[in-house]
Amino acid sequence: MTFATTTPAALPTTSRIVSRRRAPAGLTQLVAAVALWAGLSSGAVLAEVGNWPAGTDAVAGALAHSASPRAAVIIPPATALPVAAVGTAAVAPAPVAATLPPAFVRWQSSMAAFAKADTERHPGNDGVLFVGSSTIRMWTNLQQDFRQVPVIINRGFGGSTMADCDFFARELVTQYKPKQVLVYAGDNDLAEGRSPSQVLDSFAHFVRSVRAELPGVKISYISIKPSPSRLSLMPKIRETNALISDYVQAVPDLRYIDIFNPMLGADGMPRAELFLGDRLHMNDAGYQIWQNVIAAHLPAANPALPVPQLARARP
Repeated sequence: MTFATTTPAALPTTSRIVSRRRAPAGLTQLVAAVALWAGLSSGAVLAEVGNWPAGTDAVAGALAHSASPRAAVIIPPATALPVAAVGTAAVAPAPVAATLPPAFVRWQSSMAAFAKADTERHPGNDGVLFVGSSTIRMWTNLQQDFRQVPVIINRGFGGSTMADCDFFARELVTQYKPKQVLVYAGDNDLAEGRSPSQVLDSFAHFVRSVRAELPGVKISYISIKPSPSRLSLMPKIRETNALISDYVQAVPDLRYIDIFNPMLGADGMPRAELFLGDRLHMNDAGYQIWQNVIAAHLPAANPALPVPQLARARP
């Protein structure tokens, strides 16, 4: 299946076009997720053109209840019909088709899970939001560890990259209108072959994307940790951390939080006792260091408060 987006000006703004045809089994969830990614507004127009072999008409309805000033046109890989109509108004958009971005395909289930959790209990606005890879996702006691902050939001999704966080900045960050964002991402980028400068570029673009909607938000970058399983990446990790540390000094209300050095031993090597058996993810002792370092960077933080030793449930 291919997808394309077009602006509302290309389609009527007073009606929705919904399919009378039937969609392939399982497509409803996919298209609903596409709507979340594309950000359709309740006033946008949705057009579906083509033949669906099996499924349900709920696809169009799911797309029509999302939130942004864009409209989407969904075109199956078979032939497209020339026109979709509402009453006497004919619509024949000619968008440029494009395949789904790899990041969307890879993480649609994670984004859908976050959206479902929000419908069950919205975390609230003006909080402190942590976003990033599995190190954030596995911080299951995040709220308890920083209980002095009224609203703590965890938007970690395992295996993600800084590029992924940038791609999903709206879904992961800006929709919650936080007053502070803490980002931990970058080591997976390096493990996938990206350069330190590419990680910096992704972070800088993330900052611009978030600040475009939330100009006053504070953003802190948590340095890439030194994992024993990624010793071969240590030179690139050091370089990435240095690049981002320099970058944040030139941008107002950006901070760099150094957890790299506290996790090194006297020999300059990663402290193995801070990690689980996979030598990549942290154990309680590792998270304790993070808690102690990060607490001073949060609003209303009081480092003098006693820090509880909490057992962390493993996913």
